Amino acid sequence: MLYTPAFWAMALANLCHTASFSAFFLLPLYVMEQGGSQGDVGIVMGVFSMASALCRPWISSMIDRIGRKRSYTLGSILMVASPLLYISLHDPLGAYYPLFILLRLAHGVGLAICFTAVFTFMADILPQDRLNEGIGMFGISGLLGIAIGPVLAEATLARYGFPGLFLVAGALAGTALVAHQPLKESHTRQVATIENQVSFFDLLRREKFIIVGLLALMFGVGLAATGSFVAPLAEERGLGYISIYFFCYSGGAIAVRFIGGKLADEVGERTILPYSILLYIAGIFILPFTYNPSMLCVAGVLSGVGHGLLFPLLNTMAVRNEPGDLRGKATGIFTGGIDTGIFAGSLILGYIGDWFGLNVLFVCAGLSMATAFIIFRFRSTKTRALEQNTP
Repeated sequence: MLYTPAFWAMALANLCHTASFSAFFLLPLYVMEQGGSQGDVGIVMGVFSMASALCRPWISSMIDRIGRKRSYTLGSILMVASPLLYISLHDPLGAYYPLFILLRLAHGVGLAICFTAVFTFMADILPQDRLNEGIGMFGISGLLGIAIGPVLAEATLARYGFPGLFLVAGALAGTALVAHQPLKESHTRQVATIENQVSFFDLLRREKFIIVGLLALMFGVGLAATGSFVAPLAEERGLGYISIYFFCYSGGAIAVRFIGGKLADEVGERTILPYSILLYIAGIFILPFTYNPSMLCVAGVLSGVGHGLLFPLLNTMAVRNEPGDLRGKATGIFTGGIDTGIFAGSLILGYIGDWFGLNVLFVCAGLSMATAFIIFRFRSTKTRALEQNTP
């Protein structure tokens, strides 16, 4: 059975955590209000992604060692505490800058734990013959959370200021903390098995995970482009409400989940994956030629559909046929690759945009995704042979 009470409880928890996280899309306004510069904004936002990426090998091993639910609880506590502690930092930024950075690091680690633990939990409880469908449908909760968070944050900020925003973010994370408590642990670690002696880096040396990690990394670079640089493009060209792009992007990503997962389970994720990459590439390559809202909508839909397919496909590839004692590490390679790509992509693409303009920036992001297509297309014969024995 796919839609169990555990599925819905974790979907609620995931929606609340992603809404709490996405409320901090408005944090740059806080940094500027407290006397920070654009460089400070880059540092404050960047260290969050950096912490999330760098801690992944250790938290992945922890999830396999102490369990998915216990790890998720630990991450949830960090996700509750961090926003509430921001409230105490109300002096000019320079007076508490090191403490603020430490809080951002802790916040990033908390999200990394929750993100990795929840998808590992779902890989444990979903029927293996409906893994693409299950992960895809579950992922809708995150897409909705990312859409809801900024709306709640903006409304709260207008009435109660940043202390209110931080309280709302903490309350959302607190709801996630409570929602998953009744659930049982999804996997009990076996004692002294060969699998639980395999480290994160041992797993990363396997060709399957090299491919998954590289595809996730390139996908992260694409996400950095669409998430951080479409707004400046729209403002520069006077395209009106930038939210129309993200509305179309989210709409495409959600809509395709209702058919994409079932199709991938029938024909295999590796059959669908190249098309998802090409759709995302098409959406990015349209952006340099976008000079009206209609084209912005088309770009958003294409990239959104590509995202809606690609994320669960890569996740399923990572965990497919892996024993329970390795699923946390497998999920960590996938999610860590995305976070690393977002972090590196934001920095590199930002410099490219400054030096050569936004058109070149999006071309480079598209070429990054094209590299992912080439990596997948020309994977080794040995890997292809192994894939013949998997759905």
